[in-house]
Amino acid sequence: MSRFVVTGGAGFIGCNLALALNRRGHEDIVVVDRIDHIAKKRNLARIKAREFVDKDAFRERIRRRSQERVDAVFHLGACSSTTETDEKFLADNNTACTRELCEWALEHGARFIYASSAATYGDGTKGYSDDHSLIPDLQPLNPYGWSKQNFDIWALREGLLDRIAGLKYFNVYGQYEDHKGDMRSMINKAYDEVRTKGELTLFKSHRPEYRDGEQERDFIYVSDAVAMTLFFLDSPRANGIFNCGTGVARTWLDLARAVFAAMGRMPHIRFVDMPAAIRERYQYHTRADMTKLRAAGCGQPATSIENGVREYIVKYLADPSYCQ
Repeated sequence: MSRFVVTGGAGFIGCNLALALNRRGHEDIVVVDRIDHIAKKRNLARIKAREFVDKDAFRERIRRRSQERVDAVFHLGACSSTTETDEKFLADNNTACTRELCEWALEHGARFIYASSAATYGDGTKGYSDDHSLIPDLQPLNPYGWSKQNFDIWALREGLLDRIAGLKYFNVYGQYEDHKGDMRSMINKAYDEVRTKGELTLFKSHRPEYRDGEQERDFIYVSDAVAMTLFFLDSPRANGIFNCGTGVARTWLDLARAVFAAMGRMPHIRFVDMPAAIRERYQYHTRADMTKLRAAGCGQPATSIENGVREYIVKYLADPSYCQ
């Protein structure tokens, strides 16, 4: 029986990944996280696992170079806040911790699969290609993006990208993200706003080439993101850094209309000014170049936002048992 480590396992993508492993019959899972929110406690309770370890305790474990059997490490734990300004904290929590875990996994002969981020692409002027030669030239817009970029650069310089797999997740949405606060997807926030106020607010555009609500993102349903992640478990020869998205850019208006449709309501959208603090660091367009992942053999189809949003709202958010 295979043994897996899933860091961030009580978080958003991590919880969904652990549950997908359960559906495959795997329960020998070490879930690593910090339970600092009731929603993460609920997420943890959903998972069948061998043990739960607090993230600091597990970090001490790997620093001691503890000898234990492990077949694959899915490193999804990180501070994912794009508004976090403590660069020292991010350098330790996101970059240094990932290096330590990567080295530990490779020493144990374990498959190392980790979360990079589309935030490494910055404003997109250098495109969204996951070609390794372009990594050093990328300019993230915030400290979070740099904390992910700096690990990617280290792995590239150390010659590790032919031994590990990293995924640049684009805008992932779906079930079990309730603990993320302001970093929740717009669908999660919008459901509550529409349900309580009957309307949805979106940011105005502050660039003339984009009309209000027509800023674009590559939105990927979490079930698809998990399937793409598991592709690398099933395909140990597929190594390097890969985009994880749909390859399609959709507007915030598209997403908003999908929310109203899933809730059976007529759209009522109000535009508000974007906070000045984020205007210069705001991405107006993202679209994953999926050529490399498809060439590697991953054929996971992309769920449309209409279908993904409908399932997320009807099957989860609107179900009274979802938050119990």
